[in-house]
Amino acid sequence: MEITDPLNIYDKLDNSNTDEAVAHNLDVLRDANAQIALRKSFYPTLESKRAVSSLRLKLDFKKTYAFLGAMLGIFPPAALFALFIVESNAPSEIWLVALLLGVNAVTAFVGYFFGKVVGSLLYDRDNRSLTFYIFFLPFLGFLWGAIAGAVGGVFLFIIGAFFGAIIGGTVGMLALPAFYAMHRLLKHGEYLELKYFLPIATGIVYSICAVIISFIGRT
Repeated sequence: MEITDPLNIYDKLDNSNTDEAVAHNLDVLRDANAQIALRKSFYPTLESKRAVSSLRLKLDFKKTYAFLGAMLGIFPPAALFALFIVESNAPSEIWLVALLLGVNAVTAFVGYFFGKVVGSLLYDRDNRSLTFYIFFLPFLGFLWGAIAGAVGGVFLFIIGAFFGAIIGGTVGMLALPAFYAMHRLLKHGEYLELKYFLPIATGIVYSICAVIISFIGRT
């Protein structure tokens, strides 16, 4: 039977007979054991691994949260801007509409790329303590949204960065825990099917848009 080495362990080992080489090899083996344990947590049986390989349209952690970040960067700010334009009768101000569209593009861009960072941070976070769900997820969501909102808000006369960070942080703080809970339930190993991602992400994002319109529209 052919012996395979998918983690390229043998290529990383140091064959020299020194204390440094022994310490290096132990680190390599520890890292390999950690990776194997993580893979087994995602795919405890051969059937689960085969099921994932049969999926057609699937998103890994980075893509899942990157696309979620793009949606959060597009639609809630767009709802806020649309409400502002309608209430202030500003459609005739072409420069203002163009500026708001530019800000919307920036928040989507930052939300997408920082979403990849969020996906990396959440990659091996299954079976965490209650503290993780109560404190870490809302904090990470707030940070994610605050960064996207602040960067986009800079283009709104600088002071917009402050309000953008607060609004974006609030959106992220609400969206991430809700989405992560559904993601954990419906994912297969490392992947979430696109047919599950779209209704979950759309429902969460549009619900936040509805809250923004109803809350701010009454003020």
